[in-house]
Amino acid sequence: MTQISTTDNPNWWKEAIIYQVYPRSYLDTNGDGVGDLAGITEKLDYIASLGVDIVWLSPFFKSPMKDFGYDIADYCDVDPLFGTLDDFDKLIAKAHSLGLKIMIDQVMSHTADTHPWFAESRKSRDNPKSDWYVWADPLPDGCPPNNWLSVFGGSAWQWDTRRKQYYMHNFLVSQPQLNFHNPEVQQAHLDAQRFWLERGVDGVRMDACVFHFHDRQLRSNPPALVRDTSTVTDVNPYGMQAHLYDKTQPENIAFLQRVRAQLNEFGAVSIGEVSSDDALAQMAEYTEGGDKLHMAYSFNLLTPQFTAAHIRKQVEDFKERVKDGWASWSVGNHDAIRVVTRWGGAEGQSATPALAKLVLAMQLSLKGTPCLYQGDELALSEADVPYELLQDPYGITFWPEFKGRDGCRTPMPWTPDAPHAGFTTGTPWLPVAEPHRAASVAQQDRDPESMLNFQRRFIAWRRSMPQLTRGEIAFFDAPEPVLALRRDVAGMDGVLAAFNLSNREVSFDWPESARAQGLDAHGLPGQAVAGKLTLPPYGAWFGSIPGGAQ
Repeated sequence: MTQISTTDNPNWWKEAIIYQVYPRSYLDTNGDGVGDLAGITEKLDYIASLGVDIVWLSPFFKSPMKDFGYDIADYCDVDPLFGTLDDFDKLIAKAHSLGLKIMIDQVMSHTADTHPWFAESRKSRDNPKSDWYVWADPLPDGCPPNNWLSVFGGSAWQWDTRRKQYYMHNFLVSQPQLNFHNPEVQQAHLDAQRFWLERGVDGVRMDACVFHFHDRQLRSNPPALVRDTSTVTDVNPYGMQAHLYDKTQPENIAFLQRVRAQLNEFGAVSIGEVSSDDALAQMAEYTEGGDKLHMAYSFNLLTPQFTAAHIRKQVEDFKERVKDGWASWSVGNHDAIRVVTRWGGAEGQSATPALAKLVLAMQLSLKGTPCLYQGDELALSEADVPYELLQDPYGITFWPEFKGRDGCRTPMPWTPDAPHAGFTTGTPWLPVAEPHRAASVAQQDRDPESMLNFQRRFIAWRRSMPQLTRGEIAFFDAPEPVLALRRDVAGMDGVLAAFNLSNREVSFDWPESARAQGLDAHGLPGQAVAGKLTLPPYGAWFGSIPGGAQ
């Protein structure tokens, strides 16, 4: 399938679609039970067949794997678990031959505690890297310097007997926080980023990019006025603080500008992960002006809230706050319960391919760059991983009310009858969910009505509709659970769209639809007659309306 053209189109990334690959779980080619770069390369033809443009690879760098690659011990090498630099170069070459662009994860805010930088930093208070991490003296009573919390549970401070000081960690104890107030730290990251850009990387996804800087005065956070349940669950005390001082510091703006300047040298793009108390405001701040991130996404559509009002509010609030920045809308990734389970109602009762098709069509009709997650093209449900097989330390800490992230990270099912659904010939690092076998790629390839083939057709249809890839957006009042909107490009007819987010039929009056010509190549059921719209369960309707925006 033809990918997006970037020739003479500096804003091509606004019309692109990102597809996230979690390397550990994509395809294992050497039988060790863990996916590898060679496996991704082998499946690039499959990825290209989806019609996506950018492939985001979760970390494959050298790591002790305490947080499965998001704890980096060497920013400029491939972990042997995933292969070699030569394997990466082959992946880049094949991707480019298929018209795909490769985006890598940049985990800048912290390293693994096995990184040579930290090994040196913790030796003494006066070595060359002593100030590369966030160190603080204890209070007179021996307590940590403030009340900052770790996202993964407990204090954000860990006592170190070598320096007789605390070091900061926003996540695991084994993920010490770098001190971005030190210009040498910033330069080290820019040097590492250049290493990959020179190897042909086309973009970076900036993990935890709001965490780069901390308050120099180490002031304690006040209580949250409204408890945050978008970035953490309600069993996590992290959401009880207003995170004014441990992240989202103003100094981050200048650093992101340095990152952007370097990316511009290579024509590369960036997307930032924004998890803050007011994520939409941060997304706007980090993307406006054309000199920081190209785009950003938040966790606002990665929550259990699945109402038209909620989705509309996220898009409208971003539009209201931003001048010229750009959003990426994500409904699934390696940190969230799979979308068909999360949005499928009580116990995922409506977790069906029909729901998955509706969600994809809705996501790809919002103004912004869609980011898709591996396996969602198969309508995979959240896997039930028993406690004894859990790998995620986050889930182990908060079990059983929060089961962690393993349920969305289980291996891709490629063939229904092969051992472990064709993912590996060995013992997989996480078990293949038995219900996923019937949803395998080979199975769905043969079924013209499958979610997989629907996604291919819908992405191809969307590419033929400039209104949906780059048009302005406006919403209409419609009865819940209907999301109704319009996309407009100057000089072209407008496109109306309505999505039924429920598993029951909905009918309502929409006068604008009376002037529209129905569009049917999108593949979802729905009907408009004399200004009255009827949408079956998880149905949708698209129409072309003359005259442009009114």
